[in-house]
Amino acid sequence: MYNRFSGGEERARRVLERSLAEPGNASSAETVWIVEIHDRPAGVMAAFPVDEAGERSRAFLGLALRSSPPWRWPTALYLYWAGGRAAPAPPASAFYIDALAISPEFRRRGAARALLAEAENEARRRHLPAIALDTTIDNAAARALYGAEGFDEVAYQPPTRGLPGFVALVKTLS
Repeated sequence: MYNRFSGGEERARRVLERSLAEPGNASSAETVWIVEIHDRPAGVMAAFPVDEAGERSRAFLGLALRSSPPWRWPTALYLYWAGGRAAPAPPASAFYIDALAISPEFRRRGAARALLAEAENEARRRHLPAIALDTTIDNAAARALYGAEGFDEVAYQPPTRGLPGFVALVKTLS
């Protein structure tokens, strides 16, 4: 999605590098966790409380627009608008996993489980009662992992406006 949003892989990398250094957006350093396997980065997660999502998303959009040529702005604005409506809304009091990605060579080696455990620890530290995330409806491997980790599928959004369908998942913490 970052490639579509930014207009290519190289631009997406530049935007993400800038966003890590700029506090307050959806992928700034204070929201990102990295898991390593054998001293190599294996995966990454961006997560924060749901009540911060709007402000962080707008900050990321501003950063992305400043980093993109003006002819990319209509696509970026459309994806921002459509993306905000594509997935079911998470519960307001949850810790939201905005992005979780594992390098293909490290999949099925515990990296995603380690990041999910870290999200649970952070939610508990912040006294939040749940963790929420969403994934595409056709991502069977992710849905199976989340189910095995105690997440319940709570809402579905069909494909629309060129975007895939999504499923919202929530894990209630006890």
